[in-house]
Order: sequence, then structure tokens, then C-alpha cells
Amino acid sequence: MNFATEHDLSGTLHGLFIYPIKSCAGIAVQEARLVESGLQWDRAWMVTDPEGALRTQRELPRMVLIVPALVGDELVVNAPDMPELRLPSAVPAAGERDTRARVWRDTVSARDMGDDAATWFSRYLEVPCRLVRFNPDHRRIVDPDWTGDVEAVTQFADGFPMLVTSTASVDDLNQRLSGAGEATVDARRFRPNLLIEGIESHDEDRIDSLFIAAQDEIVELRMAKPCTRCPMPDVNPDNAEVGTQVNAMLRQYRQDPRVNDALTFGMNAITLQGEGQVLRVGQRVGANLSFD
Repeated sequence: MNFATEHDLSGTLHGLFIYPIKSCAGIAVQEARLVESGLQWDRAWMVTDPEGALRTQRELPRMVLIVPALVGDELVVNAPDMPELRLPSAVPAAGERDTRARVWRDTVSARDMGDDAATWFSRYLEVPCRLVRFNPDHRRIVDPDWTGDVEAVTQFADGFPMLVTSTASVDDLNQRLSGAGEATVDARRFRPNLLIEGIESHDEDRIDSLFIAAQDEIVELRMAKPCTRCPMPDVNPDNAEVGTQVNAMLRQYRQDPRVNDALTFGMNAITLQGEGQVLRVGQRVGANLSFD
């Protein structure tokens, strides 16, 4: 397939990111398998309060300094001035660890990761915590108002399997920040799963279908919904300091009428074709635009 001639836009997959523990630091990876719920291992774990409600950077910005890694068959977790925490990456067996967890308005089936993990997160975040693993037997359905006739699922993500944005969109924001005398930021502020290079700033807003030239099959993603933005882009991922400059700048040019003038940056995506394929940095990307 000639992406340059068969699609409205063409580019490359510049970055891939997974966030094993919701609201903690992400991992830049060179490849990731596309599974039904998005990228493998993405938002598979979540920190909750003792009653099962999610904890996030919105209230606990130091969560951004919690760095997970997948090493062999273990989830390895580090944070400043904390001992390393090692946990099995496999889903705990059903039984006494069965629990329920709440992601905003959704209550889902989960498995508790045990008292050692709870103690570690409670100590670091200085509030009572549990760590839970999504139960893969549970189907958390994405809002059909945005997915149409496609039944998409996700794990502990806010609402959709994947987030797509572009290097040009981040560059555009940085030009505006620099012009206002503010420090520039990088894509980590927006927690994308896929970062596209070679398209114009915010072209992702106008994409209908995104095609990726995987090894065995063309992957097709649908851009489902603009990603509305909370205060998290103002959390510095290097030191957890909370500012105001990012959202203040977005208010000047990113109020989106498709979501009641909320601030948006990037697009939430679902899979139409290609489950099981491995996405790799550098793969060719093509896109068709929506002119609705």
C-alpha cells in the first residue's frame, strides 16, 4: 500500500507509550501488541482508595513519579526514596482477591494485588491505598454514543482504549508557550499511546480512520472522540510540580464545540482491524479525513 497516494495524510509512528498503572509514569516502548482493550499492559493496574475508587494525579500529583516497568514475569515499581516493589504481572487467581473498583461512573471487576502493594503505595502517597489488577474476564464497554456500531472495550483508562496525538500538535503548543515566555513541555504531559509524525498540527482532530502498516496486516483505528483535558497536563512529569501554563494556553485556542467547548488535545481511538498485530516505532501511517 502506498500511503502517500492512497490516503489523505501520511506520516510515521514516532512514539509508542504504555501506562501500566493508571495515573503513574508511562513507558516509552519501541513496540507494543494491539489487543482488544488497546495496547497490551496499558492501564492494567490502578491505585484505589480502600473502598475501590480510583486515585489519580488530579489529587495526588506525586503519582507521576511512580515508575513501573515490566521485567520478565514481574511488574517492578520504583519511586523516590522508596524500596523497589516487585509483583507478579500475571492476573491473580480468582477467589479471595476478587474485588470491585470504580473508574469514574463505571464499576468493574478487579483483583487485589495484596497487602505488600497496598502498604507500598499508601506509604509513598501518604493516603490509604490498594493496588488492583483489571479482571480480563470483565468487559468494560466504551460509550456507544461515540463508537457507533463498534463494540469497543477498555480496562482502567478513563474511557477509551487509546489516545493519539502528533508531534506537530505538541510543537504548536510549545511555540505558543515560548512566545508567551513560558517553559515548553513534551508529549508526556498528554499521555498519548500513539504519537504521529509527519502530519500538520491537530490534523488528528479531523481524521476518520488511521491506518498503520504493521508487519502482517494493515491496522485500522477509528478516531472516536476528542480527548477532553483535566488539570493533569499541568503536572510536571519530572518533579510532580503543578503549574497552570499548559491549560491556560489551551484555553486560548483549544475549546472544542464537539464536547461543549471543553479543552481538548488528541483523539481517543478504537480498533477496527488488526487486533493481535505488533505496532512498532517507525511504521508508516496513513489517514483519511472526515469532512462532516
